[in-house]
Amino acid sequence: MLGTLPMLIPGTVVLALQSTSEPSTLSLFLPLIVIMVIFYFLMILPAQRRQKKVAQMLKDLKNGDKVITNGGIHGTIVGLEDGSVQLRIAEQVKIKVSRSAISGLQPEGKES
Repeated sequence: MLGTLPMLIPGTVVLALQSTSEPSTLSLFLPLIVIMVIFYFLMILPAQRRQKKVAQMLKDLKNGDKVITNGGIHGTIVGLEDGSVQLRIAEQVKIKVSRSAISGLQPEGKES
């Protein structure tokens, strides 16, 4: 009996190890899926909203709007074309810039 006892113990350990179930695929990928959802709501969705807002602002530009360019130039729109805008930055000084170079409208209280 003592000779067979050591044979039974390793066999039961192997059997016990084989009976433990592996985690399901869903439980392995669930943390990754949760992180991706959080990343979408915190990073991607606000960036998309901001991009749509800027695109709408660029589409709605009209003569007389006071704008600021990405380079920090303040000016008033005096001419519009499909892909560019003509700005008056001083008396008798006009420049032509791309619509995508306009970063936003000036606040109402500011003068150019």
